[in-house]
Amino acid sequence: MYLIKTAEINEEIRDREIRVIGDDGEQLGIMSAKEAFAIAQEKKLDLVKIAPNAKPPVCRIMDFGKHRYEQQKRDKEARKKQKSVGLKEVRLSLNIEKHDLETKVKNAAKFLEKGDKVKVSLRFKGREMGYTQLGYEVVSRFAAELEDVGALEAPAKIEGRSLVAIFAPKK
Repeated sequence: MYLIKTAEINEEIRDREIRVIGDDGEQLGIMSAKEAFAIAQEKKLDLVKIAPNAKPPVCRIMDFGKHRYEQQKRDKEARKKQKSVGLKEVRLSLNIEKHDLETKVKNAAKFLEKGDKVKVSLRFKGREMGYTQLGYEVVSRFAAELEDVGALEAPAKIEGRSLVAIFAPKK
């Protein structure tokens, strides 16, 4: 709703004049904080400042404990529905055999089908840094094998001694 974690409630509200909204949602008008607090106490509810930056500040009469509980329930439900996308890594080498490449492609396809992203890294060892073009060819063969399951999200680029590409699942 419009609740701030550090909302001022009841006696904490020190403003001279505030705009008050009743527990049923109707405007009660502009009055002093003491008058509004008295009305809230009369109804056995809390006075909560919901818009501190407004002129004059807006306060609402509500059951603060119940409101906070419902807010926590909504937040928890929203977190449940969130899906975190994982990043799985598949490592290749420059001199990878055809069958080994197929096995790595199958593993990457499994990850993509589960909804995870796949980071393909090809590590250059020793003098292999002189043959980066061959590395690009290996990664492009890998991408060609994966094109029906995943799409290339970040093209292959060299990061240190590795050639890295990222694949995302196709939707």
